[in-house]
This record gives sequence, structure tokens and C-alpha cells, in this order.
Amino acid sequence: MVTLKGKQVFLRAIEPEDLEFIHDIENDEQIWYLSQTKVPYSKYVIKQYLESAQSDLFETKQLRLVISNFKSESIGLIDLFDFDPYHLKVGLGILIAELQDRRNGYAKEAVLLIKEYCFNHLNLHQVYCNILSKNKASIDLFEKSGFTICGTKKDWIKNKEGWLDELMLQSFSV
Repeated sequence: MVTLKGKQVFLRAIEPEDLEFIHDIENDEQIWYLSQTKVPYSKYVIKQYLESAQSDLFETKQLRLVISNFKSESIGLIDLFDFDPYHLKVGLGILIAELQDRRNGYAKEAVLLIKEYCFNHLNLHQVYCNILSKNKASIDLFEKSGFTICGTKKDWIKNKEGWLDELMLQSFSV
């Protein structure tokens, strides 16, 4: 059974053809505060990243996959980061690129697919994520995907509106 394939989306490795898609996402100033980015990325830098993106998760401690629909359109990215094979945990981040593709169940299915991969193939104990407390849609997504809020980091992120709290959520293998 292929665990990275659902009813609406599938998760796939990054390909060289994803250069424009990733370039557009990484240079969207509206979401820079989510990744604490402060400067744009050149296509050259992203191309270099794409060339090394196929490295082993155990070596790089991170994995980025493209979320695709069954028309083979790239609709988002899902990231595993801070992979810790000793403590059997990993961080999770997700972005659905276009507003019209949000709230259609794509993100939830992608989160459930990556959780299944983490728990059943990587044999991890937990997956966690960090979400701004004002991001109700994302909090709802992760809670509906089996995550629970375990803490609040006060005044954790600064943006043009001021200081924002960040929540930490966890999901454990059964």
C-alpha cells in the first residue's frame, strides 16, 4: 500500500521542474513571517537547494515533499524538520499555496498521509508543529488531524502588527 497517496492528493519528492513553484512560495512576502524569512531567494539558490533536496532524511534531518492533486498540479508543500532519530520525533510544516485550494481537505489529507509515513515507516513516537495562536484555520486543521495543544510560547514571533504567541501541538503514535 502506498502511504503517500490519498483520495484527493499525493505527496511526492521535489523535482527540478518545481523551481518556479518553490521560487514563488519562498518569495511570497505575505508568508515570510511563518518561516522567519527576511530576504528573497534567487532562482539560483533554489536550484541548488533542489539539487540537494534528495538527500537522506537521516543525514539532513529534514524532508520537503510537494503536495499534488491528481491532475499533477502542485498545490503545496509539506516539510519535516528537526528530525531526531534518537528521541523519535520530527517537526511538521505545511502550506497550501493558493487561497482557492485551501479549506478543500487537501491539507488535512496531506497531514494524515505524512503522519502515517512518520509513524509506520520511520517508526517515530511523535510529530509536532508550531502555529501562531491567531491562525485559527491551521489550529483547527491540526486538531482535526489528531494533534493537541501542549504549550504556548508568549511573544514568540514579531511582525509588523507586534508580538505574536506561538502554540506547540503534538501527535503521538499509538
